[in-house]
Amino acid sequence: MNFGYYTDENYTNLGVDNKELNKGEYELCTFSNCNLSGYDLSGYVFTDCEFINCDLSNVKISDAAFRDVKFISCKMIGLHFDECNLFSLSFEFMDCILDFSSFYKLKLKKTTFRNCKLIQVDFVEADLTQAQFVNCDLQQAVFERTNLEKADLRSGFNFNINPETNNITKAKFSAQGLSGLLMKYKIIVE
Repeated sequence: MNFGYYTDENYTNLGVDNKELNKGEYELCTFSNCNLSGYDLSGYVFTDCEFINCDLSNVKISDAAFRDVKFISCKMIGLHFDECNLFSLSFEFMDCILDFSSFYKLKLKKTTFRNCKLIQVDFVEADLTQAQFVNCDLQQAVFERTNLEKADLRSGFNFNINPETNNITKAKFSAQGLSGLLMKYKIIVE
């Protein structure tokens, strides 16, 4: 299969109408209503692209590049972002389901997660400096040796972050979210 270069294209219903996504580099492209669940996107390159209302669950993304990519209203269960190409890795997530995904050891400075479900997501050793978790469900998300310096979790909920094993310097939390920092101590906060 040839490696193609595609720019300024709009793709709709890929995987739904038996349309395939050619292996290649995609720049300034929009993917709408695509069902790529289970696809192998290993080695693909996405730059300044948007995925809107797509199912990307269990997609293989080994060495895939995501540079300034926006995911909007996407289902992305079980993705291993830690296997991506790290060069210029940057993305934004809005209204997405990212349950059971892994961001292990990734540098995600200033990454925005807005209205996302992040249940049992692995953030172990990730650098989330100045990341924003706006109205995000972080139930059973794993934070261990994670850098959350200046991160904004004021509207995040259901998180359990141990201040002794994570860097939370100047991170922002709401008064309601303080219980998520105290769970280790088995204190009841009402």
